[in-house]
Amino acid sequence: MALGDTFRALPLAEAQRLPFWRRPIALLALMAFAMPVAFATWSALLNNFVIERAQFDGADIGWLHSIREVPGFLAIGVILLILMIREQVLALVSLILLGVATALTAQFPSLGGLLFITLLSSIGFHYYETVNQSLQLQWIDKKRAPQVLGWLMAVGSGATLLAYGLIVVTWRAYDLSYDLVYWVSGGVTALIALVCLMAYPQFESPNPQTKKMVLRRRYWLYYALQFMSGARRQIFVVFAAFMMVERYGFDVHQITALFMVTLLANMIAAPLLGAVVARFGERLALVVEYGGLGVIFLLYAGLYIFDWGPWVAGVLYILNHLFFALALAIKTYFQKIADPGDIAPTAAVAFTINHIAAVFLPVALGYLWLSSPTTVFFLAAGIAFVSMALSLLVPRHPEPGNETLLVRPVAAPAE
Repeated sequence: MALGDTFRALPLAEAQRLPFWRRPIALLALMAFAMPVAFATWSALLNNFVIERAQFDGADIGWLHSIREVPGFLAIGVILLILMIREQVLALVSLILLGVATALTAQFPSLGGLLFITLLSSIGFHYYETVNQSLQLQWIDKKRAPQVLGWLMAVGSGATLLAYGLIVVTWRAYDLSYDLVYWVSGGVTALIALVCLMAYPQFESPNPQTKKMVLRRRYWLYYALQFMSGARRQIFVVFAAFMMVERYGFDVHQITALFMVTLLANMIAAPLLGAVVARFGERLALVVEYGGLGVIFLLYAGLYIFDWGPWVAGVLYILNHLFFALALAIKTYFQKIADPGDIAPTAAVAFTINHIAAVFLPVALGYLWLSSPTTVFFLAAGIAFVSMALSLLVPRHPEPGNETLLVRPVAAPAE
């Protein structure tokens, strides 16, 4: 197939005849690589940038992250967009927006400016993530999904590791500026997405997606897990790394080195954890994840009570990310219980549900952080343990009609 055939719809079954580098799984891998180049760099520099250049405090960083999560809350808008544009195109255009906005970040060193440019990059990030999750579940066979998702996570971790490694090696050695690093990382992401937009055909799933909002009662446990996951993860994303800079004075190269170690661990663990989910099922994986995260958040609170020092904080940060890798079990749980045509609209609805707490928690807890960081982490631990209780309701072999342990398995979906 020539590059001129790029915009011709190609049934998924026929895609296997293409060279490997032009197949759907290769496109998913390229997108998995491109997104973290911009996002990981933005995250690695953010806390130092906002403290050094914009004089942020805990309340300001809370506002920034609340604004950043607004597009995630509005991810349901994807349903309207896919009426006019293919999911694959929407994913790549969103990546381009993420890259361009990241490139411009250092040009706005004020609270108002950062809120604006962060909103733009967040639209790209969240709409990409919503559509990417939908494409993964449509393009990857159910039997291979846990392993393939694990490998895609490893690819993303590899891209993040590369970005972190370059920052650690070059930041002080070449006295780099925030401007240059943001320009390069954002530009690379936008360029890769543009090449993918031009080089790949439009893959067509065998199951047409419902192009309206889908809320099904039998998906309630999936919705609940998404809500709790969003609340818990948001507390970690906003305050764990911020604590490293504010409390322990980590410099850019130090906190990036910590991120590198975390990513190395994830690159090794993610494919293995995917195999574990495939072998032992989603319920066990989720119970282990949430129980482990609950304990880690309690230990985070202990950092402020007993002052165990930066090394303990670093180890907890790494362990936290390892447990997060098991979150792929939520995706495969939904893939097993969903009607094939529900994947795209439900991905949008679930992403919105995931971000309900994310819109108000960062700013609310940002003010609480000023007086009691320990309370913030105790709250995160409580959310993790509630999630663990919910995960006990996941069946060993989920499928339509057997979505939770509260229903009697039947041969077909109730709806």
